[in-house]
Amino acid sequence: MNYNELSTIPSFGAVTSNLTLLSLKHNQVFEIIAADLQPYSSLETFDLSFNSISEVTTSSFPIMQLKYLHLNNNRVTFMELGCFDNLSRTLLVLKLNRNRITVIQPKTFRLPQLQYLELKRNRIRVIESLTFQGLDSLKSLKLKRNGICELKDGAFWGLNEIEELDLEDNNLTEVTKGWLYGLKLLQRLHLSQNAVARIRTGAWEFCQKLSELDLTYNQLTRLDESTFLGLNLLESLYLGDNRVSYIADRVFTGLSNLLTLDLRNNEISWAIEDSNGAFSGLEKLNKLYYCLTGKTGPSVHSFSAAFRRLNTSSLLCDCQLRWLPQWLLSTRFEHQVHASCGHPAWLTGRSIFSVAADNFICDDFPKPQITVQPKTMVALRGRNVSFTCSAGSSSDSPMATVWRKDSEVLYDAEIQNYSRVRGPDGEFVEHTTVLQIHSVNFTDEGRYQCVVTNYFGSNYSNKAKLTVNELPSFLKTPMDLTIRTGAMARLECAAEGHPVPQIAWQKDGGTDFPAARERRMHVMPEDDVFFIAKVKSEDMGMYSCTAQNAAGTISANATLTILETPSFMRPLENRTVAKGETAVLQCIAGGSPPPRLNWTKDDGPLAVTDRHFFVAGNQLLIIVDAGPGDVGKYTCVMSNTLGTARGHIYLNVVLASNCNPLQKSFEEDGWTTIGIVIIVVVVCVVGTSLVWVIVIYHMRRKSEEYRMTSTGQDTSHTYISLLHTEPNNNPSKTQNNNKLVIFNPRLFVESCCAQLTAAFRPPIYSQFTLQYIL
Repeated sequence: MNYNELSTIPSFGAVTSNLTLLSLKHNQVFEIIAADLQPYSSLETFDLSFNSISEVTTSSFPIMQLKYLHLNNNRVTFMELGCFDNLSRTLLVLKLNRNRITVIQPKTFRLPQLQYLELKRNRIRVIESLTFQGLDSLKSLKLKRNGICELKDGAFWGLNEIEELDLEDNNLTEVTKGWLYGLKLLQRLHLSQNAVARIRTGAWEFCQKLSELDLTYNQLTRLDESTFLGLNLLESLYLGDNRVSYIADRVFTGLSNLLTLDLRNNEISWAIEDSNGAFSGLEKLNKLYYCLTGKTGPSVHSFSAAFRRLNTSSLLCDCQLRWLPQWLLSTRFEHQVHASCGHPAWLTGRSIFSVAADNFICDDFPKPQITVQPKTMVALRGRNVSFTCSAGSSSDSPMATVWRKDSEVLYDAEIQNYSRVRGPDGEFVEHTTVLQIHSVNFTDEGRYQCVVTNYFGSNYSNKAKLTVNELPSFLKTPMDLTIRTGAMARLECAAEGHPVPQIAWQKDGGTDFPAARERRMHVMPEDDVFFIAKVKSEDMGMYSCTAQNAAGTISANATLTILETPSFMRPLENRTVAKGETAVLQCIAGGSPPPRLNWTKDDGPLAVTDRHFFVAGNQLLIIVDAGPGDVGKYTCVMSNTLGTARGHIYLNVVLASNCNPLQKSFEEDGWTTIGIVIIVVVVCVVGTSLVWVIVIYHMRRKSEEYRMTSTGQDTSHTYISLLHTEPNNNPSKTQNNNKLVIFNPRLFVESCCAQLTAAFRPPIYSQFTLQYIL
């Protein structure tokens, strides 16, 4: 019933139920009605191609035994969810080619028996995840010429039995394992006529049973070592009509079962010649389609079983070609090779098989020879760099150069070229090329190589690596921190640079952290935070964050201040001294900031006289010539911003005749008094040294007056001597040669040190020394 003007599905009376095939192509049917199909109980094949059907709904088909349904070349724009459910038990083939479908809702095709689905030449742009779920038995899916530009992850998930997937003539730009997920039994994948420029690493992880892969007419420019990783069962690989200019060594290593390889119409002549085994691993290869745009071909060592033909009359017959005739004869390929020499002149036109091995000599070098290799460089971001490469040739054939980065030609590079003639007779031409890169960035990193070519062939320099570094710079810097003891200290520090800088911490210029020894220090690299738990006073100091990479080092400092309430570093002790002796009251204070100390007596102000001295920031109260009036309760009051602490010391003064208390007092305070006296004497000696110098100076000027007889009572000068006196002697007078020496310890200290003591303020280290002695 093809090529008629039917607008509805006809009925043929009693025979309708016996029909197994109904073809209504090229009619005017615009709607499928279930009632019209109800009589066709035995129908297996139904062809409604080239009609005017615009939608398929759940009421379109009754329950029937249909196996083949063709709806090609209609106007279908809408397919209702579940529209084919009544055919789910038997339908095997469904064709919806050349319609106007733009969207396929997930689970539209709940057809567990369907094996072939064609949706070619529709208007589908995006295929969502799980679109084809429910097609458990599908073996072939064809989506050619839809303009598909995006395949979501899991787009074909659920097609557990699929063997063929046709995505030709779409707008796909890359191959990823996301949209290939679940295609474990896929054997044939057709991606020809797309815009594929990249095959992501691991793309073939979920379809390792591929035997045929068609990537012709795409935009591939490079074949990396991992491009075909996992395709161990691949037998046919079509890569023709791309823009491949880089083939990594051993890119085909894993394709041990490959039989056919198509590399036609690419830009790989240099890539193959400069490769050290691009075709290694192709033991079973028997068809290689390899149409070059240049004069060179692949190394015959690259593959062993491939079919080879060679037809050329421009071979450079020098010492480097000596092996070829012998190898061709040993492998019995001489009948498939027609090759003759193009240089040197005396061998021009001769077959390589007629040239003796001794005549393959290198007495000149018409092919360019690299004389200056580009050098590996490390540069800071933003600097200018240049690569220099030189080549020489004994031929007058002009040399041309190109630069490649990572084996890809740099077409827009800034290059300077110049040549000069060298040698006594000008027989040597040296060509130099300089590649300029201004304001380098991270995208300029890579391996650079120059290629020098003339009529006799090409030569390749070493690959010089360019590394671009960037000095570290802080994103976060630590801030000064003031906290109480026992709290958590948190210091932040983060930096950027290239390569990524390493962050390190120091305390007061060193790496010996009290918190680290006590396992209270925690570093969180992912959060750029440095923690100190339960801080103590010894954690106080300057912390430095250092960021270092290959380009340099920077650091930032922060001061950690620990606040601590005032406390007594030593227990306060009551004192008992003999009358006339020196009493030392100790109040060694701790806290942060350092507390201020004040003294009171008997809960009232302390009346300070010339017998009272305060040392080490009021931590020591010294009472000279103690007497009964000094007896009482002394209170040490220390305070800072966090609080105040008080302590009491009871001072008792006893008579000298009370031996036991005096002896006990001497034992307790003897070393303390000696320490204080030593410090005072040292300070006084330093201060009075200048006085003695002046005295000696005047003595020398008046030396004549000092020679007077000893009988005179000269009182113009007084010699002071510290002499030991016996207990029975008068301590105020003693004989010293010719002079009467007046000596009183108290007057000596007061007279020598009165002015110095008033102006003297002991440095910090003297205070700590005093604490240690006491």
